[in-house]
Amino acid sequence: MRTASVSRDTKETRISVEINLDGTGAYDVKTGIGFFDHMLEQLSRHSLIDINVRAEGDTHIDFHHTVEDTGIALGQAITSALGDMAGITRYADTHLAMDEALTRCALDVSGRPFLVWDVTFDRDKVGDFDTELFEEFFRAFAMNAGITLHIANLYGSNCHHIAETCFKAVARTLRKAVEIDPRQADRIPTTKGQLGG
Repeated sequence: MRTASVSRDTKETRISVEINLDGTGAYDVKTGIGFFDHMLEQLSRHSLIDINVRAEGDTHIDFHHTVEDTGIALGQAITSALGDMAGITRYADTHLAMDEALTRCALDVSGRPFLVWDVTFDRDKVGDFDTELFEEFFRAFAMNAGITLHIANLYGSNCHHIAETCFKAVARTLRKAVEIDPRQADRIPTTKGQLGG
């Protein structure tokens, strides 16, 4: 089983994350931020990665530190669980529809982190969640998971739907990319002999 646990304690946040890449999409998420919990649950359910998160942060200031640090810890857990990345599919992409919204995600589990974020919101908040924090989460996640991550919302008008398609598209794409390819189960998917920067 490809599993990992990560704890992150700072003066701003206290976060613990446990994941199982070969899970069933079971989740237990408590960050103190309702909409963020909902999005992380979608990430787990649709990636089939079991995710447990406990986060306490300085939400009396705003949600930024909790969201970013959760992305860091979750990304570090993905990296740890992947190990040397032998046998993974590595590349994947998804178009994800939800009502009027359509989002595309493509990623490379390469060990070389990068984020392309082509998503705009016409409102500053979804509920009490700042929409600018979605990019912060995915940047922290990509940089610490060591993945090249491209997310583009092609169209949509409902900000809740746009955000949810981003998380679900990443989930479905991540699911495919980290799955073991039976044709190369013991090989690292690169001509370099190792993945990384």
